[in-house]
Amino acid sequence: QVQLVESGGGLVQPGGSLRLSCAASGRIFSINAMGWYRQAPGKERELVANIRSGGTTNYADSVKGRFTISRDNAKNTVYLQMNSLKPEDTAVYYCRMGVITTSYLEVWGQGTLVTVSS
Repeated sequence: QVQLVESGGGLVQPGGSLRLSCAASGRIFSINAMGWYRQAPGKERELVANIRSGGTTNYADSVKGRFTISRDNAKNTVYLQMNSLKPEDTAVYYCRMGVITTSYLEVWGQGTLVTVSS
């Protein structure tokens, strides 16, 4: 089995920063795309950013210029650096990875809450 463990969420004031981490563990041969999604209360889950194995990144328009996604393949970990946070960034953030073991698996983390409020 493959598990994703997220960390780094919390309460931050508007304009502040947070860094989320998501580490994969288990029998992993390699990982294709890694991504971050978020779900705000009463809204559907949406893509925040993703990064392919070659390093190509993609961002939602709402976070471009403020958030940066990166990955450490040696640690099977993906990061999300969030700067200039706004109240509308408040949500549960989930990581997702395309993991190759003996087969291909789409794996989700348990979610970490980010609250932006004064």
